Amino acid sequence: MNELIFEPRRTAVVVIDLQKGIVALQASPHSAPSVVANCVELLAAARSVGAQHVLVHVGRSPDGGDALKMAVDEPMHSSASPPPDWSELIPELNRQPGDIVILKRQWGSFYGTDLDLQLRRRGMKTIILCGIATEFAVESTARDAYERGYELVFAEDAMTGRNNAESHTNSIARIFPRLGRVRSTAEIVAALRASAS
Repeated sequence: MNELIFEPRRTAVVVIDLQKGIVALQASPHSAPSVVANCVELLAAARSVGAQHVLVHVGRSPDGGDALKMAVDEPMHSSASPPPDWSELIPELNRQPGDIVILKRQWGSFYGTDLDLQLRRRGMKTIILCGIATEFAVESTARDAYERGYELVFAEDAMTGRNNAESHTNSIARIFPRLGRVRSTAEIVAALRASAS
């Protein structure tokens, strides 16, 4: 197992879709409150060592005109309009002036956003990923980040599946080890803190 060694000034913690409408949904195997607590811990560690913090949320225009409308067997969204605060970041993230905030329109955090530009201009080479949902937004973002040449670390207990535990486990066991390193929140926080000493 590769040891975690971070360069804080070249590392970003990317928190995906911890927003009011998504955190309120059912999650498995980790509960949304436990994922939120672990993401908050990762953000605090990143801030304490000077790593970059990125808060990603998903939304669409009021008329829904920018939402994908594809023919699929299992649609993700209902036809009803979400509540006005559905896309708002949860207050537990303690948004700071130095946070990069990204609004995306689909699962992945790179497509159609300036995330790559923001990270590259700050010299980032490593991304620590966490958030909801593992098998959708986190995995989509991870695949894109990998193809763009970022080193990836996945906080397994700071993410959770949307549909069932098996979907989360599939990403953790079969996909993410081929894209980067999978560790616990505690291991990542310890490595971040060690990097500052």
